[in-house]
Amino acid sequence: MDKLFSPITVGPFVLSHRVVLAPMTRLRTIQPCDIPSPMMAEFYGQRASNGGLVLIEGTSISLTARSYLGAASFFHDGQTDGWKAVADAVHAKGGRVFMQLIHGGRQSHVEMTGGEDPVAPSVVPFDGVALTKDGFVPASPHRALELAEIPGIIEDFRIAAQRAMDAGFDGVELHGANGYLVDQFIQDGTNKRDDAYGGPVEARVRFLREAVEALISVWGANRVGVRISPSGEWGGISDSDPEATFSHVAKVLHGYGIAYLHVIEPRVKGDDTLHDGHPPVASSYLRPHFSGPIIAAGGFDGESAHAIVNSGNADLVAFGRHFTSNPDLPYRIQNRLPLAPYVRAGFWGGDEKLYTDFPTYDGKHGR
Repeated sequence: MDKLFSPITVGPFVLSHRVVLAPMTRLRTIQPCDIPSPMMAEFYGQRASNGGLVLIEGTSISLTARSYLGAASFFHDGQTDGWKAVADAVHAKGGRVFMQLIHGGRQSHVEMTGGEDPVAPSVVPFDGVALTKDGFVPASPHRALELAEIPGIIEDFRIAAQRAMDAGFDGVELHGANGYLVDQFIQDGTNKRDDAYGGPVEARVRFLREAVEALISVWGANRVGVRISPSGEWGGISDSDPEATFSHVAKVLHGYGIAYLHVIEPRVKGDDTLHDGHPPVASSYLRPHFSGPIIAAGGFDGESAHAIVNSGNADLVAFGRHFTSNPDLPYRIQNRLPLAPYVRAGFWGGDEKLYTDFPTYDGKHGR
């Protein structure tokens, strides 16, 4: 039996296969105001499949949560029709679609936040970048969140979740990975607080808990997923004991009964190989602590996707780069067909070229 192409239940949904479209920032909203563009609806519709799961790129929950010019957001009414078109395009192919919600935290610039200083749990030296009209520029100096400000950000998550529901999505994913705000609270390299949100891991995950509870208040637990990156280094993130920290995160999320846990495995160090040639590791130590579906992401191909699902360490596999150039990726993997090479030049920004113009294996669009 081909387990990667066997049915699986995720939340209330029965998926027909386990190949997931990973959330990827593609910088193709209409400016100003981050309006979802028609080509975004076409892109997601092309990559949807009957019974498959599509995860929408990181969508900022407020003006001050933004990091990159052209990236997605959903905090005003003018964006609703564009997001409805995206959800409708996935549903027209029989797919399910979750919107990933994000706050960039210190990974931002005052040009992206309406002039407000980027925020973080604590002020820690950071040499990251943001994307403005001048291209990638050093992130603006950040400041530590005041205790009284935190409930407002949690409320922004809740409102964005409600907007996603109103636009016809099937659920939401909390972006707790890649050194953005939720991750900054979780990891002790960036969280130096001495109040209820800092110190021991139980306190550092409080922000995560409150954000998850806000999303659950809208959707119910079985339509909420969470993405984490225990081995991540992006965004200057670090933790003194990542296995202990993220094992605790997994236990906390298991307690909520969420739809799935989405884990970014170690992958890239300057090329497309796994760290030191070793296989993914995070999902193997998280599995004992989280009994729900685990989605693994990070440099997988068909062979390694089959392997991790067959091992039981993950139940589904999310693909990013290979999906950019192969709109019919599940079909190609299932039938062991060659994959079209991805083109980095089209990853971040631009028009339809190298975005919606990749054909399916039979030379058509939108199998």
